[in-house]
Amino acid sequence: MLFSRSALGATLVTIGLTLPVLTATATPHSNEVTQAHGNSYVNDTILPPLEPWQGNSEQLMVDANDPWATPFEQSQGFASPNYDDTIAWLDKLIATSPMLSKVSLGLSPQGRDIWMIIASQEGANSPETLSQNNKPTILVQAGIHSGEIDGKDAGMMLLRDIVFANKQHLLADANLLFVPIFSVDGHERSGQYNRVNQRGPENMGWRTTATNLNLNRDYAKADSPEMQHMIRAINRWNPSLYIDVHVTDGIDYQYDLTLGYNLKQGLSPASYAWLEHAYKPAIYSALTAAGHIPGELVFAKDNTDINQGFSLWNPSPRFSNGYGDARHLPTILIENHSLKPFRQRVLATYVMLESTLELMGTQATTLKSAITQDSYRYPKTITVKWGEEQQSLGRDFKGIDYSLEHSPISGNKIIRWNGKPKSYINLPVHSNTKPLKQVSRPEAYYIPAQWQQVIERLDIHGIRMQVLQQSTKVSLSQYRIDDFEFQSKDYEGRQRVSVNTNLHTMTTTLPAGTVKINTKQPLGDLAIMLLEPESRDSLLQWGFFNPIFTRTEYIENYAVEPMAAKMLADDPALAKEFQQALANASFAQDPKARLRWFYQRSPYYDQAYLAYPVLRSH
Repeated sequence: MLFSRSALGATLVTIGLTLPVLTATATPHSNEVTQAHGNSYVNDTILPPLEPWQGNSEQLMVDANDPWATPFEQSQGFASPNYDDTIAWLDKLIATSPMLSKVSLGLSPQGRDIWMIIASQEGANSPETLSQNNKPTILVQAGIHSGEIDGKDAGMMLLRDIVFANKQHLLADANLLFVPIFSVDGHERSGQYNRVNQRGPENMGWRTTATNLNLNRDYAKADSPEMQHMIRAINRWNPSLYIDVHVTDGIDYQYDLTLGYNLKQGLSPASYAWLEHAYKPAIYSALTAAGHIPGELVFAKDNTDINQGFSLWNPSPRFSNGYGDARHLPTILIENHSLKPFRQRVLATYVMLESTLELMGTQATTLKSAITQDSYRYPKTITVKWGEEQQSLGRDFKGIDYSLEHSPISGNKIIRWNGKPKSYINLPVHSNTKPLKQVSRPEAYYIPAQWQQVIERLDIHGIRMQVLQQSTKVSLSQYRIDDFEFQSKDYEGRQRVSVNTNLHTMTTTLPAGTVKINTKQPLGDLAIMLLEPESRDSLLQWGFFNPIFTRTEYIENYAVEPMAAKMLADDPALAKEFQQALANASFAQDPKARLRWFYQRSPYYDQAYLAYPVLRSH
């Protein structure tokens, strides 16, 4: 049974060690817990009303006085431990079992280790020893937004029960990698007032890192040390399933746990089919049996009018699940509902994680097959820019009833959720599934050696590259930028730029040291999404190539005038083209534009200006 606990007073013998078993005691009811903590969180009075909840998953919690109660359980489901207390508790647990070990993925900017717990039946403690058991590996990370920390406390309980509560069988068919706190510095910027829209824990971490970067916008560009550590870990430990645990904001509804993953239109259709038809039904069934209400991750088109329907997310590679789609790593974004109490959200996450490990007993082979299919599919055409469209099928929705009131404070209408369940039938659904820009798959890209930061980031992602050892004359294609627009504000530490391009054929000699990236490799699709300039999360749009938008050589008017006169005299076709250009009144009345017209057609013009330096095969 999913929620069974070990027998009272029993002694559990595990791999030669005699270990104490948790004493199964009655868990306090929700109203008793609330009274013990002053009836509410600090922000409870400004949040919508809450329907009482009690589910079978409450049996998972042990008594607060149990020697192996987690800090979450010691607080009766109201609090989450700080960094030091979390790691101390995990260290104590690891010391009791050869199935557990931990490694540091690296240091944060403030000098904290980002710890990862390795749980395997064989006691593996390295990527090499873990791979030898030939089981799928599930990587679970909590606290990428460290105020949204439910996954940490759920994972601590689950690891404890694997060691002490007859749940070792969960590691029979899978390995578990658990990162309890990803954004460790943000986790320690903790307080009661950090997430006003969220019911607990009592103290919550901060959404961004110590350098104010949002890690779940950083997968593609990988600017932060934390993200670089995580991507390197993915490359080394090679997980088969990646689970990223969040807590959402937005509207009120009945679901306490929602999950999202790539759509069938994405780059990993076989993984989508596995998640949709094998994973989701099993997880939904387990959550429902435990007294939770699971649902699909959607966002309201209009938070004040649910009847307008929803947006179904098709994420780009800056996000965890969009990145997983691009690198063919099935990735699940868990969004627990922020208006549900912390206790309820943690228990829902526990059920989801336990059920995931259970599922591997029957689905490990099909999961591996899906990943292989996606990794070696090599589609001839790839969509790099999507537009929104209404989907053919609507969706029923388990909502919460509400009313709209005029606000004397804002002067606008404000929504008032009343806590009463309300079902909505066949609401419209929109999603960015309409292809706006498609590109042919090149055999390879070629990056000049001087673009070191670009090459370094591609290497961090694990994309295979080779360096040309001698100069080579080749016929290739190059994008030239027709127009561009820089964002007016900084975003995630960068000045982003959007572009429109056209592709030209050229013959050139590539110098030794040029980096070649073949797209027929498992991460070839990711390379395309990072190197195609009109891809929303291309390195160009993230600002890695911004110097190409600066013109650094000029020509004075006194020089361009005689040069232009000679060009007109020597080239009748050019003279005719100039006369045609003068038919445009704005051009004819702009002396600088007229002189620039000749400069751009002269041999003095900078041919590298607005030329994307990454070349591609035809």
